[in-house]
Amino acid sequence: MRYHALACDYDGTLAPEGTMSPETRAALARLRAAGRRVLLVTGRRLDDLEAVCPDLSVFDAVVAENGATYSNPPGAPPRLLAPAPPQEFFDRLRARGVTPLDRGAVIVATVQPHEVEVVEAIRALGLELQIIFNKGAVMVLPSGVNKASGLEFALTDLGLSRHEVVGVGDGENDHAFLGHCELSVAVADAVPSLAEAADVVTRGGAGSGVVELAQALLEEDARLLTPRRPRHLVALGLRGDATSFSVPPREGNILCVGQDDAARSELLSHLVQRLADRSYQCCLIDPAGAQAARADAVVMGASNRVPTLQEVMAALAAPGHHVVVNLSALPAGEQAAFTSQLLGRFAELRAKVGRPHFVLIDRAEQLLSKDGSAAGLSEGLVLATRAPDGLAARLRASTTLVLAAGADPARAVDAAAEALSRPAPRAHEVALAAGGALAWPVAAAGAPFPLRVAAPSS
Repeated sequence: MRYHALACDYDGTLAPEGTMSPETRAALARLRAAGRRVLLVTGRRLDDLEAVCPDLSVFDAVVAENGATYSNPPGAPPRLLAPAPPQEFFDRLRARGVTPLDRGAVIVATVQPHEVEVVEAIRALGLELQIIFNKGAVMVLPSGVNKASGLEFALTDLGLSRHEVVGVGDGENDHAFLGHCELSVAVADAVPSLAEAADVVTRGGAGSGVVELAQALLEEDARLLTPRRPRHLVALGLRGDATSFSVPPREGNILCVGQDDAARSELLSHLVQRLADRSYQCCLIDPAGAQAARADAVVMGASNRVPTLQEVMAALAAPGHHVVVNLSALPAGEQAAFTSQLLGRFAELRAKVGRPHFVLIDRAEQLLSKDGSAAGLSEGLVLATRAPDGLAARLRASTTLVLAAGADPARAVDAAAEALSRPAPRAHEVALAAGGALAWPVAAAGAPFPLRVAAPSS
């Protein structure tokens, strides 16, 4: 399963005329029965939504008022995600004859062309409010509140990451939340600007487009839902000409090689930082305790204490936590068995929520047997080793990128090529700067190139 949640707008997406059809509801129910979460992200007030959709049980959670309120379970009293504008703001608009004029728990709404009076009232009262337009509607909310901020709150509450979410919408106010999702979908009758920005446009319009999308998710989501353009590449570093080098996050594995244990460990440290910058959850298995002092991760285990499987999995339950598993207190002969158990748990968690996105293993030749596998993990692995030929054949075959660190990186790349049964690339002798590696995209023709993996601020 590639995508674990579907986030839907209501009007014009699920409901063409304010009412969701039985066919659309049934499609959402099938998604939930298959183990996916379904979230509603709407600009409507909750009471207004319940008037047109009284049964919200098909959703796992509801974000309403354009990101200002959150209900879990659906239908429960909403949690306010922002403060409401002061009463004097509403009174001022009413005194100016603005009509229609509605207010929710947070949102204040009218229609065009009353945005002129709204701007004047905001300026006169010195308020930090923003205006969001949607098909003639004028919605007023606290600064920074939109469907994307509401969706992120909901995902955190449900233990999900935005990298597992498909978002579908139709209007101008859907830009923010669709851009926050890993895959953005516009129904066929969406406004042109949204259709142009979306990764995928359905053949069907409101309602029928969501049924089509749900069926694609159930059949084979990764193959049928291919973005029109790459959007979520992971920038791993800078080439020598200062251009960015990026890789797809879900294609194959990365092999970090070289004879210098400290250099490979430093390379892993920089990779974690790069991946975390894009909100990909990382778990680094560290047999020697080299990463024990990381301040940007939850470190489990110490030089005098072996971590438990339960505490590692508990730390990974929060999508924003990056975890280091320090195995230095565990005898070397027992580390491989513990790692195998841990990877099995990771595979189970990925099947449920898609995380951890990347599993990094230092000294992989010690922790993964040559005849074994990675306990069901087939992608999102970063394996650091001085002996790439000591890894299982399946893991070597799935390598898409080699990064060589330390002294004589060209020789390390040649050793990796031999282990991968690939022709030796045209690697030239190069002295790497601090925080650098020699990068070889395995499937690409041409010579490896120096890559600065360390972030500019490090």
